[in-house]
Amino acid sequence: MSQLKPLPAHLIGGNFLLTETDPALVFTPEDLSSEQRLMAQTAAKFMEKDVLPNLEALEHQEEGFTPKLFLKAGELGLLGMGVPTDYDGLGLDRATTVGVEEQLTRLGGFGVTCGAHCGIGTQPLLYFGTEAQKKKYLPKLASGEWMSAYALTEAGSGSDALGLRTKATLSADGKHYLLNGTKMWISNAAWAELFTIFAKVDGQHVTAFLVEKTFPGVSTGKEEHKLGIKSSSTRRVILEDAKVPVENLLGEVGKGAYIAFNILNLGRFKLGAGAIGAAKETIKVATRYALERQQFGRPIASFGLVQQKLADMATRIFAGESAVYRTAAMMDEVCATGETMASMNPPFLRGLDEFALECSIIKVACSEILDTVADESLQIHGGYGYTEEFPAARTVRDSRINRIFEGTNEINRLFIPGLLMRRAQRGRFPLVQAITKVTKELLDMPPLAEDAPDELAAAQALLVNAKKLALFVSGVAFQKYGEKLGDEQEVVASLSDMIIDVYLAESALLRTLKARQAGGGSAAMADLTLAFVNDAVGRLELKARQALAATSQGDELRAQLGIVRRLLRWSPLNGVALKRKIAKRLCEVGSFPALVAVK
Repeated sequence: MSQLKPLPAHLIGGNFLLTETDPALVFTPEDLSSEQRLMAQTAAKFMEKDVLPNLEALEHQEEGFTPKLFLKAGELGLLGMGVPTDYDGLGLDRATTVGVEEQLTRLGGFGVTCGAHCGIGTQPLLYFGTEAQKKKYLPKLASGEWMSAYALTEAGSGSDALGLRTKATLSADGKHYLLNGTKMWISNAAWAELFTIFAKVDGQHVTAFLVEKTFPGVSTGKEEHKLGIKSSSTRRVILEDAKVPVENLLGEVGKGAYIAFNILNLGRFKLGAGAIGAAKETIKVATRYALERQQFGRPIASFGLVQQKLADMATRIFAGESAVYRTAAMMDEVCATGETMASMNPPFLRGLDEFALECSIIKVACSEILDTVADESLQIHGGYGYTEEFPAARTVRDSRINRIFEGTNEINRLFIPGLLMRRAQRGRFPLVQAITKVTKELLDMPPLAEDAPDELAAAQALLVNAKKLALFVSGVAFQKYGEKLGDEQEVVASLSDMIIDVYLAESALLRTLKARQAGGGSAAMADLTLAFVNDAVGRLELKARQALAATSQGDELRAQLGIVRRLLRWSPLNGVALKRKIAKRLCEVGSFPALVAVK
């Protein structure tokens, strides 16, 4: 790898663990321009008018119905936002596309159809295709004339994606590759005209190919009977001497793994953004029902435990949304430099590689936020929620796949600390130096969070210490296990959960501080931030204790637990009162966006 150019501290992937970020440098939803909001409004109108009124037709995959709506989405520009204008797209940045992704996922299955197309279906071509390939296919994909799909998974290779068995053999005349194998769980398979398919050339070199549906030897299996996302298509893609022209090889022979994993990074980000959109829709439905449903002579929204659920949902959504927009803008800013990872041919934009860790954080956190919101919404609906008469049941079924899509959450939890260690080994991230520095600092008493002048300042001080704690626990674990730390998956997952909580909490805090410094912001934003941080303290302590207890014992462990208590010194807020206040505001305004705007 060639030497990468220095970046500002806040634009280095993972660097949030090592430095403090000026709130003014963080992009938030409140920074969206009217032009950026217009695309989301267009998507919202499309969903309200064309998609949501046709749930039955979509959920039962009425012949031709989804492709018709998909084409209309393309005509509105909703499928070509990230495609450059040179190829008939809109060339919009990621921060702009988030709002559209949030709208499309209001119906989980239709969101998967559009998301798989715009994300992992189109982006391999967009970032790794030749000029001829882009000119041939991108205009059709941007317009919705063609749908795309991504085919990596096989029956025996899920999380172990490189264990794939599909083979590609060059024909005797050197004009075609013959592909043989079967791909599993392929979203959009029934409707896609173009597949990005991964196969091993000569049974060894993982390579990507652009495969048209009409190529000889390409077929699909029957529709899978899924738990949820029923309005999306999921089938096997069967390759029997599938004849693929050599000019449809994507990238280089043997570079397919690099393409696959970098595209999955982007897919993880888009999945997380979509999950937050679905969560916003779900909390709106749950709030409305809680206000309408009467028990014991009053709305159930007036009861404390229902209020706690609504407030927990809103708090998690706020933190997730804050992290999504922060990450989107960071990717946009580094991509704007035009710097590439020169080891790839064609070179890959550094901005899409730099934030692989943050993309995994977004994927894990937001998919689990949606799952929690969906589950609590069903609980608020009670017995009605368990019937198909109300949307809560469908939301639970639709949400569950997100923890499996784009690499399971378990795989992503292992990836987050693993990536930091790999970058440290390559001299790209000063992890060891940071751990050493923090360990020395802990000999002195750190600043106490409770000494801060106000609650937001206390939260800020706490997060400074929480980062030190994550680094300290990482150092203890690495000292114990060394290069074999990756085998201790439970410990690695605990480290990952600490890093995830820190990133989400800091994103929420920076968003609130930025609004306050600009003379704006709302009491609701501060309450949402404080509620998330207040809850995160307990989670951070639990994960730190679990990791340390797995690595140390006796006096050493007791000393380490003392450090945990010092670093997480925090006077608990009255979470009951705080969350009642959040829930009351939510019930007054009826939706998450309106809640955040409450002064």
